[in-house]
Amino acid sequence: MRRRSLIAAAGAATLSRIGPAWADEPVDVALVLAVDVSRSVDEDEARLQREGYRAAITDPKVVEAIRGGMLGSVALCYIEWAGIEYQRTVIPWTRIGSQADADGWAGTLERAPRASLSWTSVSGAIEASRRAIGECPHEATRKVIDVSGDGVNNSGPPAEVARDRAVADGITINGLPILNDRPTFGRAPPVPLDIYYRDSVIGGQGAFMIAAEDFEAFGNAVRRKLIREIAGLPGPPMNYA
Repeated sequence: MRRRSLIAAAGAATLSRIGPAWADEPVDVALVLAVDVSRSVDEDEARLQREGYRAAITDPKVVEAIRGGMLGSVALCYIEWAGIEYQRTVIPWTRIGSQADADGWAGTLERAPRASLSWTSVSGAIEASRRAIGECPHEATRKVIDVSGDGVNNSGPPAEVARDRAVADGITINGLPILNDRPTFGRAPPVPLDIYYRDSVIGGQGAFMIAAEDFEAFGNAVRRKLIREIAGLPGPPMNYA
């Protein structure tokens, strides 16, 4: 009886060590996916964005890039954003280290409810993402914010202010501007969106952007971008899909 009790206690102690260690296991990259859900993104476009991320995360080449890292895993946090008053964590920090992990993450995103609000605060998106990285339970070799959207900042502080604060924290900000030809709120942007992202959004070591020519091209752009981010591949700061 005493022997069985000792074995059970030893097993419980082992499980208690494994659980937290798995939850806090180091990863190659802590990556925030910050996704625009402002009113300029209609229902079909919002669906294309989510499907693009789901398809990209589960793509075997992306999973291969994840498994090929020094630690063989990444941590993902998925945030949707609109004006300065709206940033919502749709999927909190999740460790991805296998195809099954990726498939589970994609299923969670498929089931998550969607919202759409007015205005576009790139600065709010970056600031919310910076705070999320500060709360990541996984120690990461690299910290990256991936901002996607179809408009320039028109709510809250300038994007450059939030970008510089994040870069000072050792975070790299990459961009995925969607070159939608429809004006935001009936007004054309003051500068081309790809140029705006290059000059005002991306920053930090190895920062780059891949512009999607439209929402239909978004999924391909996400896949290319994730592989480059996860693998830490060098390349030109501006690219197009």
